[in-house]
Amino acid sequence: MAKKLPKTDVVIVGVGWGGGIIASELTKKGLNVVGLEKGEERHTEDYYMVHDELRYAIRYELMQDLSKDTLTFRRNEKIRALPMRQYGSFLLGEGLGGAGVHWNGMTFRFLPYDFEIRSRTIEKYGKNKVPADMTIQDWGITYDELEPYYDQFEKMAGISGEENPLGGKRSDKYPTGPMKQSPQLKMFKKATENLKYHPYMIPSANLSENYTNPDGIARAACQYCAFCERFGCEYGAKADPVVTVIPVANKTGKFDLRTHSWVRRVLHKDGKATGVLYTDLTTGEEIEQPADVVVLTSYVFNNVKTLLNSKIGRPYDPATGTGVIGKNYAYQVVKGAASGYFKDKQFNNFAGAGALGMVIDDFNGDNFDHTDLDFIHGGYLSLTQTGKRPIANNPIPKGSPTWGKEFKEKSLNYINRTLSIGVQGASMPYKHHYLDLDPVYKDTFGDPLVRMTFDFEDQDRSLAKFTAQKCSEILKEMGADKIDAMEELGPYDITVYQSTHNTGGVIMGADPETSAVNNYSQMWDMDNLFVVGATAFPHNGGYNPTGTVGALAYRAAEGIMKYHKNGGMLA
Repeated sequence: MAKKLPKTDVVIVGVGWGGGIIASELTKKGLNVVGLEKGEERHTEDYYMVHDELRYAIRYELMQDLSKDTLTFRRNEKIRALPMRQYGSFLLGEGLGGAGVHWNGMTFRFLPYDFEIRSRTIEKYGKNKVPADMTIQDWGITYDELEPYYDQFEKMAGISGEENPLGGKRSDKYPTGPMKQSPQLKMFKKATENLKYHPYMIPSANLSENYTNPDGIARAACQYCAFCERFGCEYGAKADPVVTVIPVANKTGKFDLRTHSWVRRVLHKDGKATGVLYTDLTTGEEIEQPADVVVLTSYVFNNVKTLLNSKIGRPYDPATGTGVIGKNYAYQVVKGAASGYFKDKQFNNFAGAGALGMVIDDFNGDNFDHTDLDFIHGGYLSLTQTGKRPIANNPIPKGSPTWGKEFKEKSLNYINRTLSIGVQGASMPYKHHYLDLDPVYKDTFGDPLVRMTFDFEDQDRSLAKFTAQKCSEILKEMGADKIDAMEELGPYDITVYQSTHNTGGVIMGADPETSAVNNYSQMWDMDNLFVVGATAFPHNGGYNPTGTVGALAYRAAEGIMKYHKNGGMLA
């Protein structure tokens, strides 16, 4: 029998960016909020002097224990799905702050095209441009409607940037200026300008200068130490929930944070969520936390898993295309598309920051003509300087020996004579890409795991090949003596790291028949249940998702306050 606790106004499941923002906003307005986090509590002090590549980047200190909870994967329905037992394609964060602790800090806004992708594509190119099994749909919100929330997130996090010349209109400039331009970035800028493109510095959550945000949170500038992705920031210079929104919630006295709390079910009765059931991992005790409003703010796979195991919403059926929970899973076409090798130039590639880079959007969204191309959307092309740590990086030209004297000589020669241009490609959803519950494999508590069915499509292969060619052209303009470019995009490989940009499964829209939540992240089927995060994306754009996750979280917080006051479905 589970121990039943007193009711609270709001219970949040997962305290990362989404949960932290919502806790901060609701407690400031007087609501009592319980935050349940499966992992441990964290503080900036935990990362003092821990530039340990082996511990954090190779052995995944900050990540979820896959022996207790993971997912299963298959490329199509004809194959038996098997559990992901070691990290590869993406990394699942665990602990206070979630993936917001170990991210790089690249903070983009999706393009206006993204939010109205189906209607805009058909309007310009006709219905035949969209393949029959591609399930793109408009988001039920426009860029202009979401823009104020982007601005709110950027000012809270102190995003350092400059205006995207091909992006949506801004109501205000970034709160801090762009990061420093290294010699390599200046080369990229000159080359892309020579090619008539539109380069700009990547919007960065690594502060370019000391900054105090509207909540009074003061943080120091980035030191360019190059230990961002897979690491916590010892300076607090990288915006993460632990150093921005969670302290604000704590200060109100209205936030009850409970770590080591594994939520297993959303409890519900007569079409209303009544609370959650969780296990205290320190004692093994089952606990029921009643609440007026339940908010799922954990990672994509866990949001979907929790809903399906709680029997909330209509599970997606790929055979009929009906149902919504698990629908439109998307990833990202992310590759180091081309590498250039320089005989007579050396670069300090070991230095950098997580979001230090220069980017062009000339081949992103619908910023270029797709009439004669066999794909839609695109991606950004960028030269980043995140810091080449020694264990994980050993660039040598194709055809080089992989052992012996020549291998060692080339390894030493090229480590600081190689520059790579990467692509962050958009991922379109398909009828046969989805998430459901695995019928065989279970987590440590006996609950079914999430099963992912996904593979790259012709759309992805064409997009990747097209953008890789553009990357090669830029490297040639930069003066590379030898260029290795991706020639073909192979099948999706879950064992090789690509990005942690999983999206979809509880998607947003204007129609309850084709979406799970409205544009306040409120579930159509249960009006006091909100599901916040990248699960809401009907497709994945050509950008890192965090900026859009943050904007949607601020809008969801506004929606929860409206619901708390008036009840009912929000319009």
